[in-house]
Amino acid sequence: MLIRHSTEQDWPILKALRLAALLDSPTAFGVTHASAAANPEQQWRDRAAARGPATYLLAFSGDTPIGMVGGVVSAAQEFNLIAMWVKPEQRGSGAAAALVDAMKAHAQAAGHERVVLDVSPLNERAAAFYLKRGFRFLPHWEALESHPHISVQKMAWQANES
Repeated sequence: MLIRHSTEQDWPILKALRLAALLDSPTAFGVTHASAAANPEQQWRDRAAARGPATYLLAFSGDTPIGMVGGVVSAAQEFNLIAMWVKPEQRGSGAAAALVDAMKAHAQAAGHERVVLDVSPLNERAAAFYLKRGFRFLPHWEALESHPHISVQKMAWQANES
């Protein structure tokens, strides 16, 4: 398995993975499939090249893309793990753990000792996965932007607590 930063040439891969994620788990992300599908090619190119606020890592099994994760620094200067997704047939393969661990390492290299994310506790598989990766629930809730009827809870990983 290979985990690496996306490049501008990876924009079709990033787009395909992101749209697949939004179809597979529409209530797990802050954007809808329709809004993401409407993004122009240049926006996908910019995202893949990290010309914007987010950085993306891609997971490959051989030459086949199997997952992705993003990272972005918020206005509050928190490093946020976003857009985490692995193809259903690859779940349990270690790809998700490798992606999250690689993004935590990226965050630390950029000077962030804490990584946060939002997850619905109703998404039990994801919540359990993040707990196993060293994240802890915080007493902070908010509505999911794409589905305001769903509340997500913030989780945090702290480098010195691992």
